[in-house]
Amino acid sequence: MEKISNKIKNLIQSKTQIEEWHLQGQKVVFTNGCFDILHLGHVDYLEKAAALGDRLVVGLNTDASVSRFKGEERPIQDQNSRARILASLQFVDMVVLFDEDTPLELISELLPDILVKGSDYLAENIVGADVVRRHGGIVATIDFVPGYSTTRIIKKIKKT
Repeated sequence: MEKISNKIKNLIQSKTQIEEWHLQGQKVVFTNGCFDILHLGHVDYLEKAAALGDRLVVGLNTDASVSRFKGEERPIQDQNSRARILASLQFVDMVVLFDEDTPLELISELLPDILVKGSDYLAENIVGADVVRRHGGIVATIDFVPGYSTTRIIKKIKKT
């Protein structure tokens, strides 16, 4: 069994691993997010994303990037904790952190075969969609499980 921490890679390691997978004829799926408090909605989404290809790569926002767009109180869990939790999921093959406001640079470097986001995005508005399509890849959206969100969980906790 692969050590969980070995699934967490930097950009250079990620590119090398994806090149190896591509040489083996494997389809690489990429998605990204904060994944602050892992819940059923996240697990369902990631499992469905993984089913679209052979390998699932998750781009994970660093703490700094989460704070920039979610506010000073976020993230709840630090980036190392979030990365390790994601890497522990059997259908996640790799986790790579990114510090930019969007994953465009990461997607442009990794060039996945399939780019996935939640269905709250229109495919043409997904960051990196043009890059993936230009390299022969596809863009897909996945429906969320209704009623599950990190924000909702945080609000519920604050009520008690």
